Amino acid sequence: MPFKIGYRTLKTAVGVVIALSMAEALKLDYASSAAIITILCISVTRKNSLLVSWARFVACMIGIVMSAVMFETLGYKPIIVGLFILLFIPVVLVAKSAQGIVTSSVIVMHLYTQKQATFAFFLNELQLIVIGIGTALLMNLYMPSKDNVLRRYRIEFEQKLAVILRELAAFIREGESDWDGKEISEADHLLKESKTIALQAMENHLLREEDHYYHYFAMREKQLEIIERIMPHLASLEGAVMQSEPIAEFLSELSAAVSPTNSVPYFMLRLEELKAAFRAMPLPATREEFETRSSLLYVMNEFEQYLQVKDALWSNKQDKKRPFRKA
Repeated sequence: MPFKIGYRTLKTAVGVVIALSMAEALKLDYASSAAIITILCISVTRKNSLLVSWARFVACMIGIVMSAVMFETLGYKPIIVGLFILLFIPVVLVAKSAQGIVTSSVIVMHLYTQKQATFAFFLNELQLIVIGIGTALLMNLYMPSKDNVLRRYRIEFEQKLAVILRELAAFIREGESDWDGKEISEADHLLKESKTIALQAMENHLLREEDHYYHYFAMREKQLEIIERIMPHLASLEGAVMQSEPIAEFLSELSAAVSPTNSVPYFMLRLEELKAAFRAMPLPATREEFETRSSLLYVMNEFEQYLQVKDALWSNKQDKKRPFRKA
Protein backbone atom coordinates (compact mmCIF):
# COMPACT_ATOMS: atom_id res chain seq x y z
CA MET A 1 0.00 0.00 0.00
CA PRO A 2 1.56 3.36 -1.02
CA PHE A 3 2.46 5.90 1.66
CA LYS A 4 -0.18 8.60 1.80
CA ILE A 5 -0.92 11.56 4.04
CA GLY A 6 -4.66 12.20 4.26
CA TYR A 7 -6.32 15.57 4.76
CA ARG A 8 -7.33 14.67 8.33
CA THR A 9 -3.72 13.84 9.23
CA LEU A 10 -2.55 17.10 7.69
CA LYS A 11 -5.23 19.08 9.58
CA THR A 12 -4.24 17.40 12.83
CA ALA A 13 -0.57 18.25 12.35
CA VAL A 14 -1.34 21.89 11.54
CA GLY A 15 -3.77 22.09 14.47
CA VAL A 16 -1.15 20.73 16.89
CA VAL A 17 1.35 23.37 15.74
CA ILE A 18 -1.21 26.17 16.18
CA ALA A 19 -2.49 25.02 19.58
CA LEU A 20 0.97 24.37 21.00
CA SER A 21 2.31 27.67 19.69
CA MET A 22 -0.57 29.62 21.22
CA ALA A 23 -0.29 27.86 24.59
CA GLU A 24 3.45 28.44 24.74
CA ALA A 25 3.08 32.07 23.63
CA LEU A 26 0.71 32.61 26.57
CA LYS A 27 3.23 30.81 28.82
CA LEU A 28 0.59 28.37 30.05
CA ASP A 29 1.48 25.47 32.28
CA TYR A 30 1.05 22.03 30.67
CA ALA A 31 1.02 23.69 27.23
CA SER A 32 1.25 20.33 25.48
CA SER A 33 -2.25 19.49 26.74
CA ALA A 34 -3.69 22.06 24.32
CA ALA A 35 -2.20 20.04 21.46
CA ILE A 36 -3.59 16.79 22.93
CA ILE A 37 -7.09 18.28 23.16
CA THR A 38 -6.82 19.41 19.53
CA ILE A 39 -5.87 15.91 18.41
CA LEU A 40 -8.82 14.42 20.28
CA CYS A 41 -11.32 16.89 18.83
CA ILE A 42 -10.35 16.59 15.15
CA SER A 43 -13.17 14.62 13.51
CA VAL A 44 -14.35 13.32 10.14
CA THR A 45 -17.37 15.65 9.90
CA ARG A 46 -18.24 19.15 11.07
CA LYS A 47 -21.31 17.98 12.94
CA ASN A 48 -19.41 15.28 14.80
CA SER A 49 -16.64 17.76 15.57
CA LEU A 50 -19.10 20.12 17.23
CA LEU A 51 -20.67 17.31 19.26
CA VAL A 52 -17.31 15.92 20.37
CA SER A 53 -15.95 19.36 21.24
CA TRP A 54 -19.01 20.24 23.32
CA ALA A 55 -18.87 16.90 25.12
CA ARG A 56 -15.19 17.43 25.98
CA PHE A 57 -15.82 20.97 27.19
CA VAL A 58 -18.71 19.90 29.44
CA ALA A 59 -16.75 16.95 30.82
CA CYS A 60 -13.74 19.16 31.55
CA MET A 61 -15.85 21.67 33.45
CA ILE A 62 -17.49 18.92 35.49
CA GLY A 63 -14.12 17.29 36.12
CA ILE A 64 -12.44 20.47 37.32
CA VAL A 65 -15.21 21.33 39.76
CA MET A 66 -15.64 17.80 41.14
CA SER A 67 -11.91 17.13 41.48
CA ALA A 68 -11.25 20.48 43.14
CA VAL A 69 -13.96 19.87 45.75
CA MET A 70 -12.86 16.30 46.44
CA PHE A 71 -9.12 16.95 46.49
CA GLU A 72 -9.38 20.06 48.67
CA THR A 73 -11.79 18.31 51.04
CA LEU A 74 -10.37 14.77 51.19
CA GLY A 75 -6.77 15.35 50.21
CA TYR A 76 -4.52 14.78 47.20
CA LYS A 77 -4.13 11.01 47.50
CA PRO A 78 -4.27 8.14 44.99
CA ILE A 79 -7.30 6.64 46.76
CA ILE A 80 -9.17 9.93 46.28
CA VAL A 81 -8.32 9.88 42.57
CA GLY A 82 -9.90 6.42 42.38
CA LEU A 83 -12.96 7.64 44.29
CA PHE A 84 -13.20 10.61 41.95
CA ILE A 85 -13.22 8.33 38.89
CA LEU A 86 -15.94 6.16 40.46
CA LEU A 87 -18.18 9.20 40.88
CA PHE A 88 -17.09 11.23 37.85
CA ILE A 89 -17.76 8.71 35.06
CA PRO A 90 -21.46 8.12 35.99
CA VAL A 91 -22.01 11.90 36.22
CA VAL A 92 -20.45 12.46 32.79
CA LEU A 93 -22.55 9.66 31.31
CA VAL A 94 -25.70 11.27 32.69
CA ALA A 95 -24.55 14.58 31.16
CA LYS A 96 -24.13 12.75 27.81
CA SER A 97 -20.50 13.82 27.62
CA ALA A 98 -18.78 10.44 27.71
CA GLN A 99 -16.46 11.43 24.87
CA GLY A 100 -14.82 13.94 27.20
CA ILE A 101 -13.74 11.45 29.87
CA VAL A 102 -10.15 11.15 28.61
CA THR A 103 -9.68 14.89 28.08
CA SER A 104 -11.07 15.82 31.47
CA SER A 105 -8.95 13.16 33.15
CA VAL A 106 -5.84 14.89 31.80
CA ILE A 107 -7.01 18.18 33.31
CA VAL A 108 -7.78 16.51 36.64
CA MET A 109 -4.29 15.00 36.78
CA HIS A 110 -2.88 18.49 36.32
CA LEU A 111 -4.67 19.49 39.51
CA TYR A 112 -3.45 16.35 41.29
CA THR A 113 0.12 17.12 40.25
CA GLN A 114 -0.12 20.79 41.32
CA LYS A 115 -1.97 19.89 44.56
CA GLN A 116 -3.56 23.29 44.86
CA ALA A 117 -6.86 24.53 43.39
CA THR A 118 -6.24 28.22 42.77
CA PHE A 119 -7.86 30.78 40.51
CA ALA A 120 -4.67 30.89 38.44
CA PHE A 121 -4.88 27.12 37.93
CA PHE A 122 -8.52 27.29 36.77
CA LEU A 123 -7.68 30.12 34.37
CA ASN A 124 -4.71 28.20 32.99
CA GLU A 125 -6.77 25.05 32.38
CA LEU A 126 -9.66 26.99 30.87
CA GLN A 127 -7.30 28.58 28.38
CA LEU A 128 -5.83 25.19 27.48
CA ILE A 129 -9.32 23.81 26.86
CA VAL A 130 -10.44 26.79 24.79
CA ILE A 131 -7.26 26.79 22.70
CA GLY A 132 -7.41 23.04 22.10
CA ILE A 133 -11.08 22.86 21.23
CA GLY A 134 -11.08 26.15 19.32
CA THR A 135 -8.14 25.08 17.16
CA ALA A 136 -9.81 21.75 16.36
CA LEU A 137 -13.04 23.53 15.36
CA LEU A 138 -11.02 25.89 13.17
CA MET A 139 -9.29 22.97 11.47
CA ASN A 140 -12.62 21.20 10.94
CA LEU A 141 -14.03 24.15 9.03
CA TYR A 142 -12.32 22.61 6.02
CA MET A 143 -13.91 19.40 4.84
CA PRO A 144 -13.18 18.23 1.28
CA SER A 145 -16.23 17.94 -0.93
CA LYS A 146 -17.55 14.43 -1.52
CA ASP A 147 -19.53 15.46 -4.59
CA ASN A 148 -17.07 14.11 -7.16
CA VAL A 149 -16.88 10.73 -5.41
CA LEU A 150 -20.66 10.51 -4.99
CA ARG A 151 -21.23 11.53 -8.60
CA ARG A 152 -18.87 8.77 -9.75
CA TYR A 153 -20.65 6.23 -7.54
CA ARG A 154 -24.01 7.35 -8.87
CA ILE A 155 -22.91 6.89 -12.46
CA GLU A 156 -21.38 3.49 -11.69
CA PHE A 157 -24.54 2.34 -9.92
CA GLU A 158 -26.79 3.53 -12.74
CA GLN A 159 -24.68 1.60 -15.24
CA LYS A 160 -25.12 -1.57 -13.19
CA LEU A 161 -28.85 -0.93 -12.77
CA ALA A 162 -29.21 -0.50 -16.54
CA VAL A 163 -27.48 -3.86 -17.07
CA ILE A 164 -29.77 -5.53 -14.51
CA LEU A 165 -32.93 -4.21 -16.17
CA ARG A 166 -31.64 -5.11 -19.62
CA GLU A 167 -30.86 -8.68 -18.53
CA LEU A 168 -34.29 -9.04 -16.93
CA ALA A 169 -35.85 -7.92 -20.20
CA ALA A 170 -33.80 -10.47 -22.14
CA PHE A 171 -34.81 -13.27 -19.77
CA ILE A 172 -38.52 -12.42 -20.05
CA ARG A 173 -38.26 -12.18 -23.83
CA GLU A 174 -36.25 -15.36 -24.43
CA GLY A 175 -37.17 -17.46 -21.39
CA GLU A 176 -33.54 -18.22 -20.60
CA SER A 177 -30.27 -16.42 -19.90
CA ASP A 178 -26.61 -17.12 -19.09
CA TRP A 179 -26.39 -13.95 -16.96
CA ASP A 180 -24.75 -14.68 -13.58
CA GLY A 181 -26.41 -11.73 -11.79
CA LYS A 182 -23.14 -10.36 -10.39
CA GLU A 183 -24.29 -6.79 -11.01
CA ILE A 184 -26.93 -7.15 -8.30
CA SER A 185 -24.43 -7.93 -5.53
CA GLU A 186 -22.03 -5.31 -6.90
CA ALA A 187 -24.80 -2.72 -6.94
CA ASP A 188 -25.79 -3.61 -3.38
CA HIS A 189 -22.21 -3.20 -2.15
CA LEU A 190 -21.88 0.08 -4.04
CA LEU A 191 -25.07 1.45 -2.46
CA LYS A 192 -23.90 0.67 1.08
CA GLU A 193 -20.60 2.43 0.48
CA SER A 194 -22.29 5.37 -1.24
CA LYS A 195 -24.78 5.89 1.60
CA THR A 196 -21.94 5.95 4.15
CA ILE A 197 -20.09 8.65 2.21
CA ALA A 198 -23.32 10.57 1.54
CA LEU A 199 -24.11 10.55 5.28
CA GLN A 200 -20.68 12.04 6.02
CA ALA A 201 -21.31 14.71 3.41
CA MET A 202 -24.71 15.46 4.95
CA GLU A 203 -23.15 15.90 8.41
CA ASN A 204 -20.73 18.42 6.95
CA HIS A 205 -23.67 20.71 6.05
CA LEU A 206 -24.51 22.07 9.48
CA LEU A 207 -27.32 24.35 8.35
CA ARG A 208 -28.92 21.97 5.87
CA GLU A 209 -31.12 19.10 6.98
CA GLU A 210 -31.34 17.25 3.67
CA ASP A 211 -28.75 15.97 1.26
CA HIS A 212 -29.70 15.01 -2.27
CA TYR A 213 -27.17 12.21 -2.65
CA TYR A 214 -28.13 10.46 0.58
CA HIS A 215 -31.82 10.41 -0.33
CA TYR A 216 -30.98 9.44 -3.90
CA PHE A 217 -28.99 6.37 -2.82
CA ALA A 218 -31.65 5.47 -0.24
CA MET A 219 -34.22 5.57 -3.06
CA ARG A 220 -32.05 3.36 -5.27
CA GLU A 221 -31.61 0.94 -2.37
CA LYS A 222 -35.38 0.48 -2.16
CA GLN A 223 -35.58 -0.03 -5.91
CA LEU A 224 -32.87 -2.68 -5.78
CA GLU A 225 -34.78 -4.48 -3.01
CA ILE A 226 -37.83 -4.56 -5.30
CA ILE A 227 -35.78 -6.07 -8.11
CA GLU A 228 -34.43 -8.71 -5.73
CA ARG A 229 -38.02 -9.59 -4.77
CA ILE A 230 -38.90 -10.03 -8.43
CA MET A 231 -36.04 -12.41 -9.24
CA PRO A 232 -37.61 -15.62 -7.77
CA HIS A 233 -40.82 -15.00 -9.72
CA LEU A 234 -38.90 -14.59 -12.97
CA ALA A 235 -36.99 -17.79 -12.27
CA SER A 236 -40.29 -19.67 -12.02
CA LEU A 237 -41.52 -18.58 -15.46
CA GLU A 238 -42.40 -21.54 -17.68
CA GLY A 239 -41.54 -20.18 -21.10
CA ALA A 240 -42.72 -17.04 -22.88
CA VAL A 241 -46.33 -16.02 -23.55
CA MET A 242 -47.76 -13.31 -25.77
CA GLN A 243 -47.59 -10.84 -22.87
CA SER A 244 -43.85 -11.38 -22.40
CA GLU A 245 -42.68 -9.21 -25.28
CA PRO A 246 -44.47 -5.96 -24.20
CA ILE A 247 -43.10 -6.30 -20.66
CA ALA A 248 -39.62 -7.07 -21.98
CA GLU A 249 -39.85 -4.02 -24.21
CA PHE A 250 -40.95 -1.94 -21.20
CA LEU A 251 -37.91 -3.07 -19.18
CA SER A 252 -35.58 -2.44 -22.12
CA GLU A 253 -36.92 1.07 -22.40
CA LEU A 254 -36.62 1.54 -18.63
CA SER A 255 -32.99 0.36 -18.68
CA ALA A 256 -32.15 2.91 -21.35
CA ALA A 257 -33.69 5.69 -19.27
CA VAL A 258 -31.80 5.12 -15.99
CA SER A 259 -30.56 8.48 -14.71
CA PRO A 260 -31.09 10.74 -11.67
CA THR A 261 -33.79 12.82 -13.35
CA ASN A 262 -37.50 12.12 -13.48
CA SER A 263 -39.47 10.16 -16.09
CA VAL A 264 -41.86 8.43 -13.70
CA PRO A 265 -45.09 9.84 -15.23
CA TYR A 266 -44.16 8.47 -18.65
CA PHE A 267 -43.37 4.96 -17.40
CA MET A 268 -46.41 4.91 -15.11
CA LEU A 269 -48.51 5.63 -18.20
CA ARG A 270 -46.75 2.82 -20.05
CA LEU A 271 -47.56 0.44 -17.20
CA GLU A 272 -51.23 1.42 -17.27
CA GLU A 273 -51.31 0.71 -21.00
CA LEU A 274 -49.74 -2.71 -20.41
CA LYS A 275 -52.25 -3.56 -17.69
CA ALA A 276 -55.13 -2.48 -19.93
CA ALA A 277 -53.76 -4.69 -22.71
CA PHE A 278 -53.53 -7.59 -20.23
CA ARG A 279 -57.17 -7.19 -19.25
CA ALA A 280 -58.27 -7.12 -22.90
CA MET A 281 -56.56 -10.42 -23.74
CA PRO A 282 -58.35 -13.80 -23.73
CA LEU A 283 -58.17 -15.86 -20.57
CA PRO A 284 -55.24 -18.32 -20.27
CA ALA A 285 -55.83 -21.61 -22.05
CA THR A 286 -53.51 -23.71 -19.88
CA ARG A 287 -52.33 -23.80 -16.30
CA GLU A 288 -48.76 -23.03 -17.37
CA GLU A 289 -49.92 -19.94 -19.26
CA PHE A 290 -51.99 -18.87 -16.26
CA GLU A 291 -49.00 -19.15 -13.91
CA THR A 292 -46.72 -17.34 -16.34
CA ARG A 293 -49.19 -14.51 -16.82
CA SER A 294 -49.67 -14.26 -13.03
CA SER A 295 -45.92 -13.92 -12.54
CA LEU A 296 -45.72 -11.26 -15.25
CA LEU A 297 -48.58 -9.35 -13.65
CA TYR A 298 -46.74 -9.52 -10.33
CA VAL A 299 -43.64 -8.15 -12.06
CA MET A 300 -45.65 -5.22 -13.41
CA ASN A 301 -47.09 -4.46 -9.97
CA GLU A 302 -43.63 -4.55 -8.44
CA PHE A 303 -42.28 -2.18 -11.07
CA GLU A 304 -45.14 0.14 -10.28
CA GLN A 305 -43.75 0.23 -6.73
CA TYR A 306 -40.30 0.70 -8.23
CA LEU A 307 -41.47 3.83 -10.03
CA GLN A 308 -43.43 5.16 -7.05
CA VAL A 309 -40.27 5.05 -4.92
CA LYS A 310 -38.58 7.28 -7.47
CA ASP A 311 -41.61 9.56 -7.71
CA ALA A 312 -41.61 10.04 -3.93
CA LEU A 313 -38.09 11.47 -4.11
CA TRP A 314 -39.14 13.97 -6.75
CA SER A 315 -42.30 14.84 -4.86
CA ASN A 316 -40.20 15.71 -1.82
CA LYS A 317 -38.02 17.92 -4.00
CA GLN A 318 -41.18 19.54 -5.42
CA ASP A 319 -39.85 19.33 -8.95
CA LYS A 320 -42.82 18.81 -11.22
CA LYS A 321 -41.88 21.19 -13.99
CA ARG A 322 -40.50 18.67 -16.49
CA PRO A 323 -42.24 15.33 -15.90
CA PHE A 324 -41.06 13.62 -19.08
CA ARG A 325 -37.31 13.92 -18.63
CA LYS A 326 -35.28 10.75 -18.49
CA ALA A 327 -35.06 9.00 -15.12
